[in-house]
Amino acid sequence: MDFRLSEDQRALRAGMRDLLAARFPREKLRKSAEADPAKRAPLDRTLWRELGEIGVFSLRLSEKEGGAGLALPEAVLVFEEAGRALLPGPLVATHLAAGLVPGAADGTTVVTALEGDGVIERLDAADAILLLEDPTVRALPVDDGAGALAAARPLRSVDPTTPLHYLPPAHEATQGAEKTGQAKGLAVGRLCGEAALLTAAQQLGSAARTLEMAVAYVKVRTQFARPIGAFQAVQHVCARMLARTEIARSSVYGASLMMTLGDICAAKLLADEAAVRNARDCLQLHGGLGFTWDADVHLHLKRAWVRQAQWQSAAKAEEALAAALLEDPGDCMAETANRANGAV
Repeated sequence: MDFRLSEDQRALRAGMRDLLAARFPREKLRKSAEADPAKRAPLDRTLWRELGEIGVFSLRLSEKEGGAGLALPEAVLVFEEAGRALLPGPLVATHLAAGLVPGAADGTTVVTALEGDGVIERLDAADAILLLEDPTVRALPVDDGAGALAAARPLRSVDPTTPLHYLPPAHEATQGAEKTGQAKGLAVGRLCGEAALLTAAQQLGSAARTLEMAVAYVKVRTQFARPIGAFQAVQHVCARMLARTEIARSSVYGASLMMTLGDICAAKLLADEAAVRNARDCLQLHGGLGFTWDADVHLHLKRAWVRQAQWQSAAKAEEALAAALLEDPGDCMAETANRANGAV
């Protein structure tokens, strides 16, 4: 069996990378990061609509529904590129909402999601909130004057490009949400599993990017009249970064094909570890420069910390794996991910 990417998949990945390089260059990332927290830069709606036009959000909808008719492996490639570029915004939630919330598929509606712990990403820029509560999927419109936005409490986010709010899942502001998706036979657990996997894909992209940044820097930074990349101790750090990235890549790609409980948990754990530890190693290899605001390394580390807690934290993934092993070791890797929010 050939697990290499097909020509179409490579073209999809290259197209996404080219689009982000042209429409979301480093200058825009830095502008977003350096904005006054009290006057947070609004989400780029033009870019969001462009993402909708090229099919980022409708990628897995059928052609009859206006989508590309592709599958989760292709979505993973797209989200990997988004993670590599540190593209901000509730990409995963809007992708899941395509076909459920009007306007989500074409990017005219920005959809965020209320996770089990009550944290919401970019509520300030969202038009709707996706509520994933077993056994139904509900959508709640965001009203500037009342409702969820007024009731939510801003949180201090470690990542300056990812504003967060807190709204208790059982708050009265969420009670008027419209049911959507129950009629489509969608399982909340499966949607949460897909969200965890797409978040893992973003972590994978960030891990690969920090590896590239580290290798590029140690080739040009000199000490004792030699590039520091010539020293074995530095080479070992880079080799460990590569190993983490490729192990996470295999796990994320494999989980996109199998979509089992064990595969998703393993993919999220490995991708989170690769993103966080690669960013830390990249920062270390940059030396004093890595600790400065002008370097981009800290942005990858901060985004990795935020994603690490999104959709499925390490603790939840470990508990889910342990519970599955104790319940039936033989079925741990064969069970389709169809559990409620807390355990994928």
